[in-house]
Amino acid sequence: MKLRYAMVCSSNQNRSMEAHSLMKRQGFDVSSYGTGGHVKLPGPSLREPNVYDFGTPYKQMYDELRRKDPDLYKRNGILPMLKRNSGIKLAPQRWQDNSADGIFDVVLTFEEKVFDLVLDDLNNREHSLMRPVLIINLEVKDNHEEAAAGAKVALDLCQELEATDCWEDSIDSVVTAFERQHKRKLLYSISFY
Repeated sequence: MKLRYAMVCSSNQNRSMEAHSLMKRQGFDVSSYGTGGHVKLPGPSLREPNVYDFGTPYKQMYDELRRKDPDLYKRNGILPMLKRNSGIKLAPQRWQDNSADGIFDVVLTFEEKVFDLVLDDLNNREHSLMRPVLIINLEVKDNHEEAAAGAKVALDLCQELEATDCWEDSIDSVVTAFERQHKRKLLYSISFY
């Protein structure tokens, strides 16, 4: 693989981690992040989410929720998701706090609000390298089924980008063909490092 990818959602739990997992298994150079202020997981009700700081290990969340209500968190898919996540990396990482992780060629977001936050962060950095980065938003609902389907679509898109000689020269045709094939609209922009 010639490009370096970042998968970004709000909490670095479901959509970004599902795509991270699939792309890693396919041999891509991939990382994942969240853009929220905290990591939020569903709780017993909408008014009672489980809130964690970025950097809290997935295993710690898993153990805590398993102690709280193993039936609820198994039934709603949170425990299997956390188990999957802990097999990929230690803990959720916040995009804005991890700029030292390196330079990405492509940043794929799964929600327009996240796309805007990533673009804003990149545009407010010093652009000393003048190296382009492609930011693409692929809208995916934040549930387990949609995250799994979205990861497959994200993989297709990344495989198309890998097949180009230079994404800067072919991004318009790649996006047009992708949108036609998948019947999904993409939002994209270019920033710089």
